[in-house]
Amino acid sequence: MRVPILALVAAAAGAALPTGAVSAQGEFHWKGKIPAGQMIEIKGINGDVTAVAGAGDVEVTAVKSARRSDPDEVTIAVVPTGEGVTICAVYPSSGREKNSCESGDHGRMSSHDNDVRVDFTVHVPAGVRFVGHTVNGSVEAANLASDVDANTVNGQIRVSTSGYAEAQTVNGSITASLGRATWNDGLRFSTVNGGIVTDFPLTVIGRLGPRRLNGTIGSGGRRLELSTVNGTIRLRKNT
Repeated sequence: MRVPILALVAAAAGAALPTGAVSAQGEFHWKGKIPAGQMIEIKGINGDVTAVAGAGDVEVTAVKSARRSDPDEVTIAVVPTGEGVTICAVYPSSGREKNSCESGDHGRMSSHDNDVRVDFTVHVPAGVRFVGHTVNGSVEAANLASDVDANTVNGQIRVSTSGYAEAQTVNGSITASLGRATWNDGLRFSTVNGGIVTDFPLTVIGRLGPRRLNGTIGSGGRRLELSTVNGTIRLRKNT
């Protein structure tokens, strides 16, 4: 059952902006209440996604820039779902397949030859899950008090939170600091382009490799998966 927490709005060319959203001089601003336990999800293609600790309402700012394409061709969509709110940078569609903003793995996101860059900054209150996706850009979540899921293709990921986190990139490094170890399912950190460095004593199971290893930290516990091909993953102690 979908329980919208805001009126459903998909910002398209000529469409009205959602309540709580303001667009001026190439910037987009949205502010709204998201209950603890639900999520704010950001989906971009070209540009960085940065999350910082906030209080009260969730606040999102998107700044557009470009060298040759028209920034007005890229719109910002705000879509409430049963899990929270998803905000996307929606680029012009090409051919029969239409770009759309939907939560998670749903929807279609493609920029084709459009070089518009959209950089998102999100203020995340404690307890609100942060999910950040981009393709060409970094994802950073600094000093959050909530769970984090960060994904990019060409860019680094840096996460520090008192909750738990997952991160995946292809071309870039991952640095993560987690404050909670009570997750139920396994957590995954992966990059395609590095190595794995750990500050913890590790009992290796099977073959020791520079890009993938299986082992037990201390006396063991919940599952944590780390993998890389040509990038760096650092598992550090919280000092």
